[in-house]
Amino acid sequence: MIEALHLNISRHISSSQTDITEFCNLFTSKTIKKKEFLLREGEVCRFEAFVTKGLFKVYHIDAKGTEQILYFGMEDWWLTDIDSFGNQSPSQLFIEAIEDSEVLIISKKDKDFAYENFPFVEKLFRIMTQKTHSALQRRMIDNLSKTADQRYLDFIEKYPSLNQRLTNLQVAAYLGISHEFLSKIRRKTTKGK
Repeated sequence: MIEALHLNISRHISSSQTDITEFCNLFTSKTIKKKEFLLREGEVCRFEAFVTKGLFKVYHIDAKGTEQILYFGMEDWWLTDIDSFGNQSPSQLFIEAIEDSEVLIISKKDKDFAYENFPFVEKLFRIMTQKTHSALQRRMIDNLSKTADQRYLDFIEKYPSLNQRLTNLQVAAYLGISHEFLSKIRRKTTKGK
């Protein structure tokens, strides 16, 4: 598990292997069963997690009780509620396992320690935050400017293996449409091939 984290970090920044290993040693492994939560709305997020196995959904439930999926986290992806983690305030999100999963967790205390003791960590998380921000910005623009059909086609093109692991309901909640409408889009795109 630690090797996957080490490799992920090395892809983003260059630092001594010793420093990266010492940073990786601050993480603890955790197994999460399907339908279990890493975080529930109202809890304070005290961790960042690196997914080594499995799949998660990060979502909010609106006033109507509708699940709105912000993003999915699969192998080699990071999970957190950045607002709750950074401000130590109650979360508005749920982080739930879609499959039996394994993660490496770093606590807020250990991450703060890493910032103080490993200069590369600041750069690492700045780079990752910029990438996350860019992806969320692109997603917002797509949601405002593209049709549901276009967003679905973009999703399956960008995440073909992820699409295979999700239900219609999960994909629809990510796209912000009903699962019935998603079924119509899928039928239409299948006929068009």
